[in-house]
Amino acid sequence: MTDTPQKQPGQPDSDITIRFAMGVAMIAVALLVTIAGGWAFRVFALVAAGLMLVEWADIHKVQRLWAYAGAVLAAAILLGAAEYYYPNAADEGELSWISFAPALGAAVLLGLASRSLSMGWGFAYIVVPAFALVIISWVSEVATGMIFWVLIVTWATDIFAYLAGRAIGGPKLAPKVSPNKTWAGLIGGIAGASFFGWLVAWYFDLGRPFLWVGATMGLIAQLGDLYESWVKRRAGVKDSSSLLPGHGGVLDRLDGLLAVAAATMLILLLELWTLPEPIEIPDTVTVMHVTGPQAG
Repeated sequence: MTDTPQKQPGQPDSDITIRFAMGVAMIAVALLVTIAGGWAFRVFALVAAGLMLVEWADIHKVQRLWAYAGAVLAAAILLGAAEYYYPNAADEGELSWISFAPALGAAVLLGLASRSLSMGWGFAYIVVPAFALVIISWVSEVATGMIFWVLIVTWATDIFAYLAGRAIGGPKLAPKVSPNKTWAGLIGGIAGASFFGWLVAWYFDLGRPFLWVGATMGLIAQLGDLYESWVKRRAGVKDSSSLLPGHGGVLDRLDGLLAVAAATMLILLLELWTLPEPIEIPDTVTVMHVTGPQAG
């Protein structure tokens, strides 16, 4: 997420138009690959992770060679390790903490090879949540609905924080970290995530706790946004890149999603959610015939 832009006097509305059009395009692509699922979703997650690794390296002034090496490691994890631990998306299976070992090990390896602690941490920060999304897309027969839930909760947080921040304004949330964010935006984002999280969980029959944790995820998404803003401010940059017109970089756009994906995966690993029981329909249905009174 990026800061709510403050329109200056005489500034054209073209920036807002570009921002809106790009936002719609990104949402459309995300929805399409989520519906497609399988390898299409995995490859999409890999491309996004690779772009974010390059942006992270640029922010921290690390040679891009190490970002490319990180992208190769990410491919091995998001495609290879995902297929090894979770080979059949059609069947339900048990989640395992151990499946995250390759991602964490690769983060340590990349940090040592590049002699950059920030590059190793950046790999874990980006690839572990990306791997979590891939696993969530496999986890059960309602996996597509759960991915939609993660996406829509994050988008609702972003959109309603933006709208509330522009409409209400007021006291700044963290002026030294992200000068344009307000408490009104924080509350608006939490409210939007709460409502749409409940709505999507109800529609896809995800059950508890997903019916009720939308507000918490809205807060987590904004904390993820603030963390990325803090990283950029320390590095003295405004956006992670200029790849997405009106939105900055891929990392700017997905910082909240990384946090929500990781938190959602934690819910699953801690076994705080179980697949709702299907409604049983009797094999046979008794049909009752109603007749009128007999003539006497």
